[in-house]
Amino acid sequence: MKILVTGGAGFVGSHLVDELTKKHDVIIYDNLEPQVHKNFPNYLSNGAELIKEDILDRDRLKEAISDSEIIFHQAAMVGVGQSMYQIEKYMGVNTMGTAKLLDILANEENDVQKLIVASSMSIYGEGKYECSECGILYPPLRTNEQLKKREWEMKCPSCGRVVKPVPTDENKPLQPTSIYAISKKDQEEMCLAVGRTYGIRTVALRYFNIYGPRQALSNPYTGVCAIFSSRIKNNNPPIIFEDGLQTRDFISVHDIVRANLLVMEKSKADYEMFNVGTGKPVSILDIARTLSKLYGKALKPDIVNKYRSGDIRHCYADISKLKKLGFKPSISFEDGMRELVEWGMTQQAEDRSEAAYQELKERGLVER
Repeated sequence: MKILVTGGAGFVGSHLVDELTKKHDVIIYDNLEPQVHKNFPNYLSNGAELIKEDILDRDRLKEAISDSEIIFHQAAMVGVGQSMYQIEKYMGVNTMGTAKLLDILANEENDVQKLIVASSMSIYGEGKYECSECGILYPPLRTNEQLKKREWEMKCPSCGRVVKPVPTDENKPLQPTSIYAISKKDQEEMCLAVGRTYGIRTVALRYFNIYGPRQALSNPYTGVCAIFSSRIKNNNPPIIFEDGLQTRDFISVHDIVRANLLVMEKSKADYEMFNVGTGKPVSILDIARTLSKLYGKALKPDIVNKYRSGDIRHCYADISKLKKLGFKPSISFEDGMRELVEWGMTQQAEDRSEAAYQELKERGLVER
């Protein structure tokens, strides 16, 4: 089988390529974005062909697609806060890059049978909640008025009670709250629409918060585990917004790869979207404490008690739909964090989070 992995030199893409090359012919299509790759990635599989090119280069992308039978579309700019002021770049790479890929599939001769697109939990906005009085809720973002009072927990829009987060399933209305999230929603919906129209079996995987080896530790716009790791490795305390008790669903990159391989094989996955998480919420404060302990650093997290524009409070996955296909997370939080730190100890990490924080602050995206 001939398989194309866009973004195949990246965090998720490279792990996916490692597994695919065991059985298939693989092409990596990646521009080696400098914000992610300070140097040429030394972990790239020798068993895959690399095309170093921009996703917006139609001719090179057409060439990569021409002989492919399956496409894993991982290529994307990643960074919620940064996307709010690099709007053209994020929409160009994520939305228009995907449009370019789909236009080739619709208009050029090709052998593509299946398309698997990396979507994101960010398209949900806030997670799903339950009010003891009013039932299940899909609330909008908290108001600035509420946040200024340091009332961090979500409240019922109808009765004002504090509400309880519950697992977010795929039927939750999509309420993206950043340019990044909007672009990921575009990627998912465009791929599914074109796939259905042209009979290209398409699957969208809504990744929750991914961590693991090869995450770009010097990129201050990537996942929180990598950002905290770079802080800790440089003997700086992790910076935490609000009170640190906001929760997310953290999943190992290895389980993300397993989900991709599963839906590649399963016809029951075709034309569907799936959450990929663990189903277990973990607080941001717990992440900071766990990483500090594993790195052997007595660093107390810097809880700033300020808010960022567009931040959600709680969101963790209902993975029952993917479980029906046979998926089960195999990496525990403890084992996954330990692997991340063991790898992190071998890496150099430039702590650029203060500069990123100042950028957000100057643009009014962080409470002053």
